[in-house]
Amino acid sequence: MTPGTFTQIYLHFVFAVKFREALLQPEQQKEVFPFIAGLINSMGHRSFEVNGMPDHVHVFMSFSPAKSPSETIKEIKRASSNFINDKKWFPGKFQWQNGYACFSYSKSQVDTVVNYIQNQKEHHYKTTFQEEYLAFFKKFEVDYDDRFLFEFFD
Repeated sequence: MTPGTFTQIYLHFVFAVKFREALLQPEQQKEVFPFIAGLINSMGHRSFEVNGMPDHVHVFMSFSPAKSPSETIKEIKRASSNFINDKKWFPGKFQWQNGYACFSYSKSQVDTVVNYIQNQKEHHYKTTFQEEYLAFFKKFEVDYDDRFLFEFFD
């Protein structure tokens, strides 16, 4: 980053396992989520929370503008896919689904977002991933084309 540049940007990313397969069970999550958090920190961002469900992941970070959001998520997906594939947990090749969602928050919302991501399992007892994802679009007034949404099989 350029000297004299000061930022505070909070971003929440959501991305899914290819074909929304429920592959990341709690035993894998215990390794994958800390790996992603460490990767985020090593990229110059600050990880606040990484959590999710077997078919999708939420990442909340204080974002450094040295890399774009798309470059950041591309690296997170690449490195975490390699990490998972090196573990040989699954037959065939593990992949993340194309695309992601990214939402920005203010400093006053940090604790609320962290709490929301920490409580994914409880949240999804009542709400499907598709309902959750589309609710974010509505809340943030994001225009979208159904053709480019994740493949939802709920």
